[in-house]
Amino acid sequence: MKMILLFSHKLTKEQQSDAIATLKVKEFIYLPDNLQSLWSNIPPDIDDLDKFLEPIKDFLKQNVKEGDFVLIQGDFGATYKMVNFVKKLSATPIYATTKRETKEKLIDNKIIKTSIFKHIAFRSY
Repeated sequence: MKMILLFSHKLTKEQQSDAIATLKVKEFIYLPDNLQSLWSNIPPDIDDLDKFLEPIKDFLKQNVKEGDFVLIQGDFGATYKMVNFVKKLSATPIYATTKRETKEKLIDNKIIKTSIFKHIAFRSY
């Protein structure tokens, strides 16, 4: 069982441990650098997302097998299109859920707000 990572970050240790324990993932596959750059920098002004995403779809066709997981997070329109595409490959599109913890500090009469996101679980689309 593999998890292909279609998002702009690296998995945290907590996410990796959760995927291994709950989803029985044995292998994590990141996009090659050129495809990662495409996914992380989707231009906001293009009309044809399908054409833009074609190289990523080709990669998934070659690397996804039935029952694999594909973690998909990013541009809303691209995410929607890739979730539907992954379902057609008989794989399971998922996303990570988090809990946000906010802390405030008063420094030099200014309130500095920091948000820390903690992994909770993976959820299917």
